Amino acid sequence: MLHCPPFSIADCLSLPLCPITPSLLLLQAAAMTASYLPATTDSIALASKAEDPFEAISILHKILENPSSSPDAIRIKEQAITILSDLFTQHNMAEDLHALLSQLMPFFAVIPKAKTAKIVRGIIDSVSKIPGTSDVQIALCKELVLWARAEKRALLRQRVETRLAALLVETKEYSEALALLTNLVKEVKGVDHKRLLVEILLLESKLHYLLKDRHKARTALTAAKKAANAVYMPPTQQGAIDLHSGILFAEDKEYTTAYSYFFEAFEAFKAVEDPRAIFSLKYMLLCKIMTNQSKDVAGLISSKAGLKYFGPELNVMKAVADAHSNRSLRSFEKVLRDYRYQLETDPTIYNHLSSRYEALVELNLCRYIEPFSRVEIPHIAGLIDLPVDFVEKKLAQMILDRKFVGILDQGAGHIIIFDEPKKDALLPAALKTISSIGKVVDSLFVKSSKIVH
Repeated sequence: MLHCPPFSIADCLSLPLCPITPSLLLLQAAAMTASYLPATTDSIALASKAEDPFEAISILHKILENPSSSPDAIRIKEQAITILSDLFTQHNMAEDLHALLSQLMPFFAVIPKAKTAKIVRGIIDSVSKIPGTSDVQIALCKELVLWARAEKRALLRQRVETRLAALLVETKEYSEALALLTNLVKEVKGVDHKRLLVEILLLESKLHYLLKDRHKARTALTAAKKAANAVYMPPTQQGAIDLHSGILFAEDKEYTTAYSYFFEAFEAFKAVEDPRAIFSLKYMLLCKIMTNQSKDVAGLISSKAGLKYFGPELNVMKAVADAHSNRSLRSFEKVLRDYRYQLETDPTIYNHLSSRYEALVELNLCRYIEPFSRVEIPHIAGLIDLPVDFVEKKLAQMILDRKFVGILDQGAGHIIIFDEPKKDALLPAALKTISSIGKVVDSLFVKSSKIVH
């Protein structure tokens, strides 16, 4: 049983408490026994007087049970639904939100489709605010899809299916999400609903990116941008497109282009105070680090825009930038280890910084082995201040990747380095000459064949 502190529904409404009136007293008495209450402002006021949230919930449920479908009654019921959703969200009652939606199915038959869509989206959003409710949200969306299909409400169904696909991506049900998105793209293209199409294509691009298929991710993103150019896009949606564009360019190591996209996304999110602004700012700092401009990181963080979002996440990026500026493998490794949890929560940043660390290790190894023709591996490990086993494996990998020419003498614990073989210019020239002679012979053969015939 959930025990809650004294609570007034007026807090939820941000309204002053109403004085007790005779009509409220009568309603209070009726609320104890009646199966439903009048859909009036007095009933809402009665709920606002309740100190116990469960009493308020009971009153609001009885308002919804009222069979009246007059315009005033519908307006009061919509208000009751909003208050109920807020109450359930505040007390983490996800199953009750699910039950509320089931209870409202008959009500949806008497109100306009636009209002139905607004209420449905509002309840789904309320459930999403409760942590750990992914399964409830998926079940809720699937139930709504079946209902919308039975009621032939195509647009609502498509919106809910888009939300369902996003939830399936979050829970890593990639195959089901991909099948759903593929059908949605075909269907929505037919009805020419540009904004919804952009949302679906962007989600499809993100899914292909997670599946490591960058070609399909780029194709879907290009289609999303094309559709977005044909209609006005809200700043948040345009910011989402720019943010994902930057991520894809960063994957291709085009960090300068990626930075410009992240900057556009940051400006869009900052204008509407969207929490995704800090992710855009973090990726801007990442691009500076990856292009060896780590000294610019401090300036960005201390700028007016950066100070607004200053906190633990930007502290991590500043620590990484400082370690990178010092070109200290020990410091870089320490940052990756100390802030491992914060970095791993964002795979994009973690993967890029890990690859940067690998590149720094290889660069330092090449610099240390360059003066030698034969050297002990423990000596190199001591110079670079890394474990011997790690250095040995890394050197072997670099030899296989042809970063330098050499062999490992594991018996003696040595590495033998050879000079880079000089390219013989004679062989390519000879092959080119032979190829040219072959073309001449073929041409003469064709001409002689014509003469004979």
